[in-house]
Amino acid sequence: MQMISLEQTLKENNYPGRGIVIGRSKDGSKAVTAYFIMGRSSNSRNRIFVEEGEGLRTQAFDPSKMEDPSLIIYAPVRVLEDKTIVTNGDQTDTIYDGMKGGLTFEQSLRSREFEPDAPNYTPRISGVMYVKDGGYHYEMSILKSNNGSPKSCSRFTFSYENPEAGEGHFIHTYQCDGDPLPSFEGEPRLVEIPYDLSAFTDMLWNSLNEDNKVSLFVRYIDIATGTCETKIVNKNQ
Repeated sequence: MQMISLEQTLKENNYPGRGIVIGRSKDGSKAVTAYFIMGRSSNSRNRIFVEEGEGLRTQAFDPSKMEDPSLIIYAPVRVLEDKTIVTNGDQTDTIYDGMKGGLTFEQSLRSREFEPDAPNYTPRISGVMYVKDGGYHYEMSILKSNNGSPKSCSRFTFSYENPEAGEGHFIHTYQCDGDPLPSFEGEPRLVEIPYDLSAFTDMLWNSLNEDNKVSLFVRYIDIATGTCETKIVNKNQ
């Protein structure tokens, strides 16, 4: 697969929706993930990311202006022992509970499908990072409608063992802006993962459409020790 420029890809797409990046830093020492949210409605834009323990939660920036919390208030990131789960919805909890009960990542998602937000039927995108005893691998998933039809759910899981230093994968909910919004197509895109957390965070945030971007989360996990460093950027301050 040909590596694409994540910076250019984001700058050329004014509405990729929500996106997950997972990979390995250029020096090979860090497991890396990023998650961003965007919004077109005032309800979607009225959000911030806040840390919750080792994880992350969306929260209304101005609670008095919250119209409908369903589908927009959830925990995008949760940590279960050596596993870091990142998703674009409340399926984070489904994966956490399933894996805690002995199910695999893929099995845990069997009880879920795309979001019930007709006519978009937004895909559920998810990822899990396994960092243990100096080893690292990750999986990604997308659950989406069958070419816009809610009658069938198409399920795709991608596994990446022993990821190369400086490489990662990017998956997002929408191909581009539209009405209805067209779902992401194909495999997660191969992208470069830099060494520096701050530089990666700045590049991602500055590349997202100024009008539509809402919040960004980036985490670097030391593969040898399991310690992590996190950055959060919120448009609403």
